[in-house]
Amino acid sequence: MHPLDNVIWQALTTRQAQFAEVCDPARRFVQEVTLLCAFDEPSDSGYAALARLVGDGGTGAIFLDAEYRPRPHWDFVAGAPLLQMVCDNGKLSSWNSDRIVELGLADSTEMQELTALTKPGPFGPRTHELGNYMGIRVNGKLVAMAGERLKVPGHTEVSAVCTHPDFLGRGYAAALMAEVMRRIRERGETPFLHVREDNARAIAVYERLGFRVRKRGHFAVLRRVASR
Repeated sequence: MHPLDNVIWQALTTRQAQFAEVCDPARRFVQEVTLLCAFDEPSDSGYAALARLVGDGGTGAIFLDAEYRPRPHWDFVAGAPLLQMVCDNGKLSSWNSDRIVELGLADSTEMQELTALTKPGPFGPRTHELGNYMGIRVNGKLVAMAGERLKVPGHTEVSAVCTHPDFLGRGYAAALMAEVMRRIRERGETPFLHVREDNARAIAVYERLGFRVRKRGHFAVLRRVASR
């Protein structure tokens, strides 16, 4: 299996096992970190294990190779076709990074507020613990950010790429991504990311930075319904 196949599962069984909560063939990140969950395969036993892990009323986000099909005792909350992109061509544009700052625990509340507004994906109070996070401030306000999320052997995901709507079109996202990617490459790793297939604006930015589509899949946010 390639390290980027079933990537959440691979992250939780390798480089990010310290964040994993485990139930048989299912894994999930500690909930304060992110809602991402996985199983070894999308079988009846996989979903049953995930149900035990999240509990009645619990929510999890999963990546699938095929579109989610309704299952008993699961509510489909949200989802969409998903692209996995990698940047393995060795190119990296040069950007002015004078305004880029490192983000951490002290910035967690602002990071959550920005991601709640722009919705780049699940982001919790401890998501910043997954890797390097970088931001741009204007008059002291955090207006753009990007960082690292999933880590598997030889690869690190660029994630939480977002810009406040009032500051779009200034190149902030590309500048932040370039810095995050530079740090990933310095470790001898390959950057990758996930993006909704209908997010043409973001995909255009990623392609200019050298990313290419590796595979197509789907994501689904599911809520466990109590069985009666």
